[in-house]
Amino acid sequence: MNAPLADRPSLLLADDDRVFCQVLTRALAARGFAVDTAHDGATALRLIEDLAPEYAIIDLRLPDMSGLKVVERLKVIDENTRILVLTGFGSIATAIQAIKLGALHYLTKPSSVDDILAAFDNKLPCPEPTATDKPLSVDRLEWEHIQRVLTDNDGNISATARALNMHRRTLQRKLYKRPPAH
Repeated sequence: MNAPLADRPSLLLADDDRVFCQVLTRALAARGFAVDTAHDGATALRLIEDLAPEYAIIDLRLPDMSGLKVVERLKVIDENTRILVLTGFGSIATAIQAIKLGALHYLTKPSSVDDILAAFDNKLPCPEPTATDKPLSVDRLEWEHIQRVLTDNDGNISATARALNMHRRTLQRKLYKRPPAH
């Protein structure tokens, strides 16, 4: 028997992929969460003010802003909110930034509901950049640098292109590709 909605822990899911949100919302609701969804940063910020959720799953790239801005606001509203950042485009720079801002964990898509719940319960090791004997490839170094500059520019592609002295379309093409292997 499910707990009444008012007794369930509140969870904010902010992701622009509507199908992903529907599937994840159903799975999380079946596991006892009261889930509210947002498909852009502005809606997520409004919901944060209204709900002050106990848990949050935030996509790194929302259509109107970086998910890192949502993470920041969540921590201002309630420093105890357990935040998980999800992204299809993982990089060391954004993972470090998300953790510094207060995210509990950083997962790349696709991630299962079990992975998400394990991350909330601290049962998954948090990804930490580690030194290896093998250097990163030139392509991976470029990807990491672009991600760091993009984060510094709050996800603004035009400002990032200017900072990198790169044509905006070239930068967009690079961003829509999968990150290169280490």
